[in-house]
Parts: sequence; structure tokens; C-alpha cells
Amino acid sequence: MKKTLLFALALIAAGCADARQSALCEGLSVQSPLEDMRACAEQGHARAQNGLGYMYDNGLGVPVDYAEAARWYRLAAEQGYASAHNNLGVMYQYGRGVPEDLVEAVRWYRLAADQGFASAQSNLGVMYSRGDGVPEDDAEAVRWFRLAAEQGGAEAQYNLGYMYDNAGDDAEAVRWYRLAAEQGYAGAQNNLGYMYSRGDGVPEDDVLAYMWWNLAAAQGNELAQRNKDRAESRMAREQINEAQRLSREWIAAHPPGGN
Repeated sequence: MKKTLLFALALIAAGCADARQSALCEGLSVQSPLEDMRACAEQGHARAQNGLGYMYDNGLGVPVDYAEAARWYRLAAEQGYASAHNNLGVMYQYGRGVPEDLVEAVRWYRLAADQGFASAQSNLGVMYSRGDGVPEDDAEAVRWFRLAAEQGGAEAQYNLGYMYDNAGDDAEAVRWYRLAAEQGYAGAQNNLGYMYSRGDGVPEDDVLAYMWWNLAAAQGNELAQRNKDRAESRMAREQINEAQRLSREWIAAHPPGGN
């Protein structure tokens, strides 16, 4: 009886330990200690394998090692982990840790995109828009950009705006550029500045054009800086002051990391 009780208690203790370990592994992030990430990854936790790959990919707590990053991404991807599918696609697209292979990149992006993973949907849209690894297909690019953009992906919103811009639908271009610009995406801010400067899809407004260029230039966007400099040469001082005031208000309303 005593041995049976001890055995049951041991099983309960082991089960509690497993539950604690599982909770630890599920709660990991790239800020977690490397030893925790590695321990969970070696136990086969897909989230941890993907996280460890990301750490090697970006040199977080370990030297950058693309081959090791790709290895861990692959282990997670083979378990169906969507983020790892996307990350492995990036490795193949740019030849990091694996031979460059655009067809293989598309294959991994599609696996993640079909699970609704926004970054992969956006990446797949880029591949279709360029004809990288797939036949060039603007309609298919727009479809994937839209799926990602509707999830709030700023890059996809920008790319969707660009597709509409090229197609001559200024109102839709402005709508998607604005959504990305309001998230602080510098390329979209620059392009929204263009739309205001030309009156494409919005009333022509040099002050608002300058404001968006000013915001993009503050993030290091060189094209926006040149646009801003050219605009200054034809604007009155009062207009420039107003645009700078609007820029400060926008920044105050959109703190880094804010919602």
C-alpha cells in the first residue's frame, strides 16, 4: 500500500513538473534566457525552436549563425509552425544559411500564408508582384497584399496602396497609404506626401505633403528628405511652421510602442 502511494505521488510530481515545463516553453519570447529557449527547443517545442532560430538569425545572446538559424526554423516548420514557415522562406529568398532558392521561398511562404500568417501573405504578395519564384501576377499579388493588409500589416498596406497607385486608382491608393502611414511606415508617409503634393486622390495641400515628408524624413527616409527640401523652397514660412506644428502633434499622438 505504502509503495503504491509513493508511486502515485511520484507520478503526480512528475506531471506537475511537466506542466510547469510546458507552461515555461509556451511563454517563451526572444527576450527569454537562452538556456530556457534551448532546453525547450531541444525537447521539441516548435515555438522555442522558432525562437532559437530567430536568436541565431539576429545575434540575440549568440553570434549570428544563419545555418543554425535555418536548422532550428526548419525543425519548427516541420511541425507546422507558421512563423517558422515564413522565417524559413526568408532564409531561402535571401540565401541565408541555405542556398538562395526563390521557388523554395515561395513554397514556405505559401504554407504560412495559407494558415493566415500576415507577414507570409505580404511576402508572397511581393513574390507575385516581382515574378520571383512564381510567374508575375499583379492580381495574385493584390490578393495576398489585401489579406495581410486587412490584418493590419503596415508593409502590406503600403504595397497594396502602391499597386492601386500604379493602376491609377488614386482614392484607394491614398486609403491604404494612409493606413500604413498612420502606423509610422516611412515609405507610406513619403508616398502620401506625394499624393497631397499632386492632389491625387486628395485635395492638393502643400502643408500636409510637407508634414508627411517631414515625418518620413525623421525616420531616415532619404527620398522624403529630398522631397521636403524641395518643398521648402516653394513654401511660405507660415506654411512650413504649420506643417512642423502638425508633425509635432502627430508624433505626440503616436508615441513609439503606443497603440
